[in-house]
Amino acid sequence: MRNEIKQALIARLTALADDEVILSHRNSEWTGHAPILEEDIALANIAQDELGHASVWYSLRKELDGSDPDGLVFFRDADEFRNCELVELPRGDWAFTMLRQFLFDLNETLWLQQARDSSYQPLADAANKILREERFHLQHTQAWVERLGLGTEESNRRMQNALDFMWGYTQQLFVPIPGEDLLVAEGIVPDLGGLKTRWLEYSIQHLQNSGLKLPINPGYQPASRTHHTEHLWSILAEMQSTARWDAAARVW
Repeated sequence: MRNEIKQALIARLTALADDEVILSHRNSEWTGHAPILEEDIALANIAQDELGHASVWYSLRKELDGSDPDGLVFFRDADEFRNCELVELPRGDWAFTMLRQFLFDLNETLWLQQARDSSYQPLADAANKILREERFHLQHTQAWVERLGLGTEESNRRMQNALDFMWGYTQQLFVPIPGEDLLVAEGIVPDLGGLKTRWLEYSIQHLQNSGLKLPINPGYQPASRTHHTEHLWSILAEMQSTARWDAAARVW
């Protein structure tokens, strides 16, 4: 594997893993606070799955550069993370959480479906494994979008407010990382342009069927994965505090 392709693949794997680990932390904040007990358990399981997916992607990176997954999660500063800003936004209310999860899960499902055919076999194998769980996540969250969108006037209002706020942020999911064109040309990762077309078709149809309207003005749209909101710093302060208490410790 040529060095420029290797470096681009490391960057893509890092972005995939960082998205998952940060969203996992956000969803874990609902533990003990979800609207019903069943959903408290369900979202905790989804958060745990996301953490497992992050581990898969960090492990693939380790095979390429020898990096330690624990070190990447607990000892990088915020400006070194490559997650999208969508996943670091505060959890908001239940409508916000379910809508964010649906839009993220839809993107991930579509990406994984294509990545199963990756010319890089370790990535293809990982995508096939993760996809089995991700399909259940998508089914769960799209049902909540419909339930809340078509529920009461209040639940619809909350869903619409969430959509108006986050729609611009979701577009960052399709911003390529440096060198992504090389990975696409080699058949290693899906093309984000074609992926976005499919994502828009599916998401818009489901949102409209759920009684929601696309924002006329999508608002802020992050242009790269090198900048973050102030919320990432607070997430990492909480996530990393135990590990950073004693950087030489072997277990925490």
